[in-house]
Amino acid sequence: MQTENNLFKQIDVFKNKLFRYALNMLKNELDAEDVIQELLIRIWQRKEQFDQIENKEAWCMTVTRNLCIDKIRARKQSSQDISEYHFIADHGATPDIVTEDRENLKIVMDVLNALPENQKEIIHLRDVEGYTYKEIADLIGLSEDQVKVNLFRARQRLKEKLKNFKY
Repeated sequence: MQTENNLFKQIDVFKNKLFRYALNMLKNELDAEDVIQELLIRIWQRKEQFDQIENKEAWCMTVTRNLCIDKIRARKQSSQDISEYHFIADHGATPDIVTEDRENLKIVMDVLNALPENQKEIIHLRDVEGYTYKEIADLIGLSEDQVKVNLFRARQRLKEKLKNFKY
C-alpha cells in the first residue's frame, strides 16, 4: 500500500488534463472541480486496487467521463451551451482587439457546440488533449474506425460552417 503523498503525486501528473476534460464536458468550473474531488475520493477509497491498475490515466479518464455523465443526467440536461467564455487577453492588446477576439471565440464555440456530443468529445480528446485514436476508442467505447469517421465528419462540419469566417 502506498502513502497518501505517493498516491496523489501519481495523479498530479495528469490531474489538470482530467479537469480540462471535465470542464469541457460540463461547461462549469465548479461542477468540474466536484467531479475531480469525487474522483480523488474514489481513488482513495480504492487505493489498494488503484495500485494494481496498469494505465492509471486511462482509468481516471474513464471514471471522470462517467462522473460527468452522471452529473449531466442529474441536471436533466443532455447538453449545455457554453455560458461563460474564459478568455485571457494579451496584455498588449487594445480593447478593440480583445472584443474582436472574444466575438471570434464565441463564433467558433457556437459552431463547436452545434456538433453532436460524440463529435465534440472526440475533437476535444484528439485536438485539445492529444489522445490517440486507440485511446479515444477505448475511452468512449467506439472502434478506432468509428472515432476516425466521427472526427473526419466533425472537422468537415467545422470547415463548412467556418468557411466564410474571417479571423
